Amino acid sequence: MTELAEPTAPLNKRQRQAAKIADAASGHIGWMLVKILLLAVVDAIALYAAFVLFGQHEWLVLGLVVAVTVLVNYIYFSRKRVPAKYLTPGIIFLVIFQVFTLLYTGYIGFTNYGTGHNGTKDQAISSLLASAQERVEDSATYPVTVVEQFGTYGLLVTDPDSGDALLGTSEQPLEEVDADFQGGQAVAVDGWNTLPLAKVFTLSAELEKLSVPFSDDPNDGSLRAPDGQKGYLYVSTLEYDADADTITDTTTGAVYTDTGEGAFTAEDGEALLPGWQTTVGVDNFVRAVADDSIRGPLISVTIWTFVFALLSVATTFFLGLLLALVFNNTRMRFRNGYRIILILPYAFPAFLSALVWAGMMNESFGFINQVIFGGAEIPWLTDPTLAKVSVLLVNLWLGFPYMFLVCMGALQGIPEDVNEAAVMDGANPWQVFRRIKLPLLLVTVAPLLISSFAFNFNNFNLIYMLTKGGPRFDDVSIPVGHTDILISMVYKVAFTGQSRDYGLASAFTILIFIVVATISIVSFRKTKALEELN
Repeated sequence: MTELAEPTAPLNKRQRQAAKIADAASGHIGWMLVKILLLAVVDAIALYAAFVLFGQHEWLVLGLVVAVTVLVNYIYFSRKRVPAKYLTPGIIFLVIFQVFTLLYTGYIGFTNYGTGHNGTKDQAISSLLASAQERVEDSATYPVTVVEQFGTYGLLVTDPDSGDALLGTSEQPLEEVDADFQGGQAVAVDGWNTLPLAKVFTLSAELEKLSVPFSDDPNDGSLRAPDGQKGYLYVSTLEYDADADTITDTTTGAVYTDTGEGAFTAEDGEALLPGWQTTVGVDNFVRAVADDSIRGPLISVTIWTFVFALLSVATTFFLGLLLALVFNNTRMRFRNGYRIILILPYAFPAFLSALVWAGMMNESFGFINQVIFGGAEIPWLTDPTLAKVSVLLVNLWLGFPYMFLVCMGALQGIPEDVNEAAVMDGANPWQVFRRIKLPLLLVTVAPLLISSFAFNFNNFNLIYMLTKGGPRFDDVSIPVGHTDILISMVYKVAFTGQSRDYGLASAFTILIFIVVATISIVSFRKTKALEELN
């Protein structure tokens, strides 16, 4: 007979906790150390960001950073939040790179952010007063020593009246410091490197631009030392009145007031630049539709964008479908080799292919004109109509391999029994294709056609690499051309030209987003009717 094992008593709460600790200790210590190390890196980055945000008084963002950091530590040190441990990284990256980007772009669309309006009001006032400074004729001479700290240059000044040492930079006004003196001049201060004269002589360009505020009041002027040895007081011809919030030009007597549009403006409409960033409401959207110099090219570019996207999808799809039907014939020899050749354009980077085509279509020495057309000077990229045709042809060459692969796979997924049944019922090849193959094919490729439309609607690489949007429109205030689409127009408004208007560009971006989203939603709803064919 075998002896029966005695039943064991259930574990109490303390014993269960001890067992859990033992199980955890006997687990993978290495993974725990990796987790702690990664969390330490995240916490270090968050701590650095918190210090920076605290110094810039960004309280809302600081609160979000602290809250997210605490939440991440709680999730990954908890033994129960298993699903959250997998979802948290993706959600954080989604919020940072998608949600925040969309919200910030939307916010910029309602501001005047751009050239001349890219700082705060205090920065604009300081810049205006500094740009109009002139040397005081009876200014005292201040002995100066050039110092440096972490790539920032400063002036160590000796007050000729009191003999005190003063230190300041372009961002920090002069403040009294404890310094080492030599011959009655301050020559060194703790935490700063004193530059020798040989080094100072090589920094003449930087020192000519270095202007150290004399005090917190911008009207007190600043100290400049172009030679790095002697400093003089400079006072601005513009005087700021903080109580009235006005700037007065002391040479002409003109008074500039804050009109709420992000710049000090005189009665005759003259504005002092730089201004500052401020909210302008829907002014950017109104400008896009009300300003003749913007509305005209915007309408033309919008129409061409739709034409380009629709024709690109239609031409690439039908050419890809035609080739797929041809090379889907099992009786064709070497069809695998032909397929490989046909997908080669898809294997090369699109931007590189566009540059090659731009070279071949050059009017003077391009391969197409010199070889194919015997030296003719056909303006493929400089004539408005031919440039559009060239863009469509190059995009057809780049896009049909993708549609070829998609249609090939979709055709091979159609049961052969369906084709045989249609032939037995007396249908000819065209009827089989139009009544059976094409509807079944659209069930699979319709979502891909919609995504292809959205891609070509924002196909920046092709336009910019092939034509750069040219040829340019005449008599317009924004640098756009006949082959520009909306996304390349946004790029030019924001990043090219002497005046860069990020607010207007963001407004255009919002409009593009609304258009593409609306078309995609409507199109995807229409594709549900095709699904009934399955």
